[in-house]
Amino acid sequence: MPRPAPRPRVRRRALLPAALLLPLLLSACSGASSAASSTGGTAAAGQGAVDGKGSLTLNVGDQKGGSRAVLAAAGELKGLDYKIKWSTFSSGPPLLEAVNAQAVDIGAVGNTPPVFAAGAGSKITVVAATHGTAYGETVLVPNGSPLKRAEQLKGRSIAVAQGSSAHFQLIASLKKAGLTLDDVHVKYLQPADALAAFTGGKVDAWAVWDPYTSQVLEAKQGRVLTDGQGVVNGLNFQVAAPSSLKDKKKTAAIDDYLLRLRRAQDWVFEHPEAWAKVWAKDTGLPYEVALAAVKRSNGTRVPVAVDENVVASEQEIVDTFAKLDLIPRRVAFEDFVDRRFNGDLPPSTTPARSYKSDEKSS
Repeated sequence: MPRPAPRPRVRRRALLPAALLLPLLLSACSGASSAASSTGGTAAAGQGAVDGKGSLTLNVGDQKGGSRAVLAAAGELKGLDYKIKWSTFSSGPPLLEAVNAQAVDIGAVGNTPPVFAAGAGSKITVVAATHGTAYGETVLVPNGSPLKRAEQLKGRSIAVAQGSSAHFQLIASLKKAGLTLDDVHVKYLQPADALAAFTGGKVDAWAVWDPYTSQVLEAKQGRVLTDGQGVVNGLNFQVAAPSSLKDKKKTAAIDDYLLRLRRAQDWVFEHPEAWAKVWAKDTGLPYEVALAAVKRSNGTRVPVAVDENVVASEQEIVDTFAKLDLIPRRVAFEDFVDRRFNGDLPPSTTPARSYKSDEKSS
């Protein structure tokens, strides 16, 4: 890959306090372990907010800087002939608990929470997907680290959130380097503690996701040893309650909602700076961090079909975590998808979008 063009120098921003970032950044990437460290339910911001009008109400699970923010920024909340009642969750696992309890009709999560929910026997159905780059899924090392290649992680300590997408990315990256988890010293830390351990020199590396990746890089406190591009699937999902999909009126509303999200994702790619401003305001991230994360990962997502490749790549995650006894049982991921909303969407192998400045530059 050619070297990216130099970026204009920007004023150096300090890392946000980890305690402020934890509630917003566990988000879609966190797995089962994050549920215990989250609030376990809805947060105050956005709770009970309603958009649209009409007799039908679609209950949507959201996270800070998530679906409502992007739909509003893209102008896609206009002309709703049904109501959307929003509930804001701290992370994917409790959101899916609400889906299972039929308290939420649909919500957005990353590639790992559905695996844990399915393994736990939850009633959930994946109805839509996006495919983005995995440059934000990284193994970071401090700037002064002697490590140059993933193979050199042998015998080193690595922080990672147990059961998260970063956990799977770490396993896959080690495998690519000819290593296993047994070859390294894994320290299972949630992001706030991992950030402190990383910046305090308590671990040799940190497996994490965006916008943490962009936060560390923008603050010049670390560099990327390896990333998930070509290693993990880069998928994010919309997950619905099976009971809602049996309701014809709610199904029609879900179909319309998904179409609006697809148009909003197109808007994000075309307006990265505008979206970064909204995202930063909604989450408290510094603008430079938000923009870097948009260009590295968030803005690169392409709406794609829930197809055989989605099922196969998610099944690999199921099998990996089942083998490690991180989920109660092995399940067939095919049993947790509904393909009726695919329409004319491209296959999930469709390349992610790319900004000319290159997703890895920041």
